[in-house]
Amino acid sequence: MKPITLNGESLTIEEVVAAAHGKPGDPRVTLSEAALPKITRAAEAVQTLLERGEIAYGITTGFGAFKDRIISPDEVETLQRNIIASHAVGVGDPFDIPTTRAIMLIRANTLARGHSGIRPQTLQLLLDMLNAGVHPVIPQKGSLGASGDLAPLAHMSLVMLGQGEAEYQGQILPGNGALRRANLRPVMLAAKEGLALTNGTAVMCAVGTLEVHRARLLSRVADIAGVLSLEALHGTALAFDDRIHQLRPYPRQLNCAKYLRQLLVGSDFTRHHDPRNVQDAYTLRCIPQVHGAVRDAIAYARWVFQIELNAVTDNPLIFIDDETEEITVLSGGNFHGEPLAIALDYLSMAMTELGNISERRVMRLTDEASNAHVLPAFLIKHGGLNSGFMIIQYTAAALAAENKVLAHPASVDTIPTSANVEDHVSMGATAALQTRQIMSNVEHILAIELMAAAQGIDFRKEVLGAQARLGQGTRPAYNLIRRHVPFLEKDAIMYPHLEAVRKLVAGGQLVKAVNEQTNDELRMTSYE
Repeated sequence: MKPITLNGESLTIEEVVAAAHGKPGDPRVTLSEAALPKITRAAEAVQTLLERGEIAYGITTGFGAFKDRIISPDEVETLQRNIIASHAVGVGDPFDIPTTRAIMLIRANTLARGHSGIRPQTLQLLLDMLNAGVHPVIPQKGSLGASGDLAPLAHMSLVMLGQGEAEYQGQILPGNGALRRANLRPVMLAAKEGLALTNGTAVMCAVGTLEVHRARLLSRVADIAGVLSLEALHGTALAFDDRIHQLRPYPRQLNCAKYLRQLLVGSDFTRHHDPRNVQDAYTLRCIPQVHGAVRDAIAYARWVFQIELNAVTDNPLIFIDDETEEITVLSGGNFHGEPLAIALDYLSMAMTELGNISERRVMRLTDEASNAHVLPAFLIKHGGLNSGFMIIQYTAAALAAENKVLAHPASVDTIPTSANVEDHVSMGATAALQTRQIMSNVEHILAIELMAAAQGIDFRKEVLGAQARLGQGTRPAYNLIRRHVPFLEKDAIMYPHLEAVRKLVAGGQLVKAVNEQTNDELRMTSYE
């Protein structure tokens, strides 16, 4: 893969995804040469402040409610070690390796901006760990999303001190042992460095960035699944007519309707104008309106997280005047995760809706009364003896219901901490974890819809004949599903089939198949 060069200003969502899912060292992550002087200058400024005996939060004072406790010069390094040790109190299952890699990358990029006071060699160790595949064991829970992600980032930083635990080449090892096996050595923290490593939004930003990328993929899958269901149900594409959407010109609603029309080009399975059946149920007719609104939420979240990837989010921040060399240390609140928390809550609600409408299409596919007997009850022959897709719809309903609970916004909650000094927090890490679970549930719901729609298409073929053609976009999707999952003539163990389709969704193969096997106009249709 193309190497990633960090300067604190140009990291992209796609680079984070590549580094998260890539192998250690591929892509290789390096510091920009232009960033090094800025990093060094800020680190030297910290030492200058110490030599002058100036009071600066977190450098010569305690943290949080201890901000008024002055630390003697001979104890400042102990102070930085102590913040790592005392703050590493996360609980719960550890983050997966891709998320851990994203956390390390994002934190390094923030520090590369040169306002945090960390030394180049300390920052380089973090990058060396990333490139070598030394992955700290970081518990998922413990962050309030204000003062940043203190507890989880402390677990990341412990390994840099040769403490804590890390995964290396498939084994969980003590931090020092993992570093030693990778031919790396722990660092002794200097003034400000412990605070710089732990005080920021890298955890919620990492989870959010990966989930925003995932949301975009799932949104495209939902469009494909929706029109495949429409074909299985003998629905009409007339509701996607551009003239309708021009009268309510939300850009992403317009683009969604265009994409749906392109997917259905050449379809023999859709219904033309029928005076006895002029319109479909909302779950089919309103796909552009619902899916388009979801695209809006995804686009907003992408905007937020693209900014956050290149933001400096620790405290205090160091500024040096280029002309006078005057050093200014400013305390502020860039560590507060409110922008991310609100964006994640918005995204969670939108993706919950994507799951809701998909589950309702599954219901329509399986309920012969709702689909006017276009398809047999529960998509199976010899119903009664066979239950068919009856219970798989239960699973979709259970996941949709769980999402409605998870979609309760975390950002509207706050519990004051640090003796009421940190009296309003974002709960951004909680919002991120909720978003991740919702995404997983939606991924499964969409896999269920695709599996059910493909089964419905096969029943429609029995009526229309083998020569009937699906749309130019739905045809490759259906063919891919059928290469992995057979038509079910009778009841069978279904969960392996569901997992096979989920993998096609999660791995991007379904969207890739549609993109590769359709005409240029469909491939070039704007998705945003």
